[in-house]
Amino acid sequence: MALPHQISSLSTAEKILLVEQIWEEIEEANPPINLPFTQEQQQEIERRLSLYKSGKTNLYSWEEVKKEWKNR
Repeated sequence: MALPHQISSLSTAEKILLVEQIWEEIEEANPPINLPFTQEQQQEIERRLSLYKSGKTNLYSWEEVKKEWKNR
C-alpha cells in the first residue's frame, strides 16, 4: 500500500496513473449505481443534451469555469 509520504514524492503524472488504477479497481469491484431520475430531472437532461447536439449552448473548459468562479 502506498503511504502518504510515498504519494507526495510521486510526479503529477505518476499520481494520475495511481488514481486511474485505484478507480479501475473500484469500478471492477462495484457495479455502477443507477439512481433513478425524477421525470423533471430526465426532462432537464434531455433538454440540455438537445441544446448541446444542436450547437445552441456554450461549452466551457474546467479552467474557464474555475477562473470565472474565482472572479466572483
